[in-house]
Amino acid sequence: MGFDLIGLAFAFIVLFAFTVQTVSGFGSTVIALSLGAIWYGLDQLLPFLIFSNILFTSVLAYKNRHYINKDLAFRVVLPGMLLGTVIGYFIKPYLNEIILEQMLGVLIIFISLLELWRLLHRNESIPHSKVKSRLLTLFAGLSHGVFASGGPLLVYSIAGFKVDKHQFRATVLVCLFVLNCLLAFAFLIDGRLQPVLPFVLAAIPIIFIAMKVGNILHDYVNEEHFKKGVFIFLLLSGINLVVARHLT
Repeated sequence: MGFDLIGLAFAFIVLFAFTVQTVSGFGSTVIALSLGAIWYGLDQLLPFLIFSNILFTSVLAYKNRHYINKDLAFRVVLPGMLLGTVIGYFIKPYLNEIILEQMLGVLIIFISLLELWRLLHRNESIPHSKVKSRLLTLFAGLSHGVFASGGPLLVYSIAGFKVDKHQFRATVLVCLFVLNCLLAFAFLIDGRLQPVLPFVLAAIPIIFIAMKVGNILHDYVNEEHFKKGVFIFLLLSGINLVVARHLT
């Protein structure tokens, strides 16, 4: 990473990514990772995005703390995601990242098309069974441990519960905050976090602007349109994962 034309282009990617996450509660890592990988390696991107996300999610999660569905977050989502994240972190050195990210992209595309079909046909999302919820959160954690981008599967997991858009965003944010703190600690121990700290500090004004813009957009989004927007974004993210990782 550097403060040059490529760095400036990446700054705009960060602005867009965190604006999307402010609106939806997720997405910054998937966007920034897919687009930033054109210029930077994963060992540079992941620690930067993790620490930036901690700053970002801590502020928004605190501001929206009254909307957090605590039972859903701490009893259903986080146990499986924490286990998956730990497993993903330790198996990452042994995995082919490009193939796995493309497989994740295909899964996200399938999930997005399925949910968009239900929304367009006015069908309610089918609530997840306990077994399905546990599996989804485990796989979301694995994705987060390997790619720091468990948000899409986390979103699909939470979308199977009866929560409004405010609870949806707040619950996703607090879960990502906890998981990112865990990964940041791991990156601190293995020495990957320290080199990117100057760039995280430089990104703080960009993150602040993204939160302001995203909050304005979030307040004016209709709930049905919001749900459609979330899954359209997931669809684009899945396509981007498949295509971008194929080209790198």
